[in-house]
Amino acid sequence: MNPKAHEPDSLPVPGPNALAQSEALAATLRAEIAAAGGWLPFDRYMERALYAPGLGYYSGGSRKFGRLASDGSDFVTAPEMSPLFAATLARALAEALAASGTRALMEFGAGTGKLAAGILLALDALGVALDSYAIVDLSGELRERQRETLEARAPRLASRVTWLDALPDRFEGVVIGNEVLDAMPVRLFARKDAVWHERGVSVDAAGAFAFSDRPAMSALDAHWPEGVLAGIEGSEDYVTETHEAALAFTRTVCTMLARGAAFFIDYGFPRHEFYHPQRAQGTLMCHYRHRAHGDPFVWPGLQDITAHVEFTGIAEAGVEAGADLLGYTSQARFLMNAGITEVLSEIDPRDVERFLPAANAVQKLVAESEMGELFKVIAFSRGIGETLAAFARGDRSHTL
Repeated sequence: MNPKAHEPDSLPVPGPNALAQSEALAATLRAEIAAAGGWLPFDRYMERALYAPGLGYYSGGSRKFGRLASDGSDFVTAPEMSPLFAATLARALAEALAASGTRALMEFGAGTGKLAAGILLALDALGVALDSYAIVDLSGELRERQRETLEARAPRLASRVTWLDALPDRFEGVVIGNEVLDAMPVRLFARKDAVWHERGVSVDAAGAFAFSDRPAMSALDAHWPEGVLAGIEGSEDYVTETHEAALAFTRTVCTMLARGAAFFIDYGFPRHEFYHPQRAQGTLMCHYRHRAHGDPFVWPGLQDITAHVEFTGIAEAGVEAGADLLGYTSQARFLMNAGITEVLSEIDPRDVERFLPAANAVQKLVAESEMGELFKVIAFSRGIGETLAAFARGDRSHTL
């Protein structure tokens, strides 16, 4: 592959070991594209770039979560930003556990383990009896970091945590997924001259990856999202994503959930906003060393590739699987309802070194210009009749 074809000048160049790993993944991708006749659907490229065993972004050994590029990380999540996020989320989880009469938690994509440690500590402080905390994570490197974090931050409670290689057929308890849906592969579609094409990946004469579109052939593709694409107004050129993997994941989780609740926190929009005519470039985005850009072919396996979540589809998938829609609202409203200001008030304002950073972090979590509005919380349930406090005010389920 042409080493200069996808290297933005604004990004720091990886070290030689990382570049060698990326080239190894690129070689496997080029071989797969050749075997497929020269064209690979984008969702398959994204899946391999993120999850190829030992080489993909989430299955390799690079650091991902952190606060600064200087620590080798690529982006920051709410649990990394402040322990108050976990402490507040734990209040909503405690209510869901009590309402469903269950005593188990399951977290998908647990990152560094800070969210798990914070939730365990907060539930313990609230006097919530918890039998188990299961983590589902494909990355062996992240599993090891999670163990280290739990042992360091919650040593007395770490023994309750187990790691699952496969999902149980039936689960009673509460499921958590923070920034999981956005990391699932998406299909890309492009409308050109009023005709829809599926966007895939090919290899050019220099060996570099490139987007390549093929015309719609819905009669030959049982998974062609004709209904979604037909609902996008206008005839102008337009690029967007569909979320088959995230929908299938939601159905699986809600089918597995026999009693309890499932909370998913992520950035995105309801369908009418996601497929708005003015959102003509889609939402696909890449993250490397805390810098965002739009080229998914930069150093495969070394950067995150993500897309915003279309929450109407997620809601429909959960309900189709037999779960109830428990609530849908902004992260800001969810955290305020769950008592984040009360959690913050537990820190003495006179302790300036602790209080000011905590207050600044809360501001970022709830401010409309930061994470408060872009991030949403959607929850499903079985066996919970009442509305939880976290959705009691400002619920937006009617907008889905």
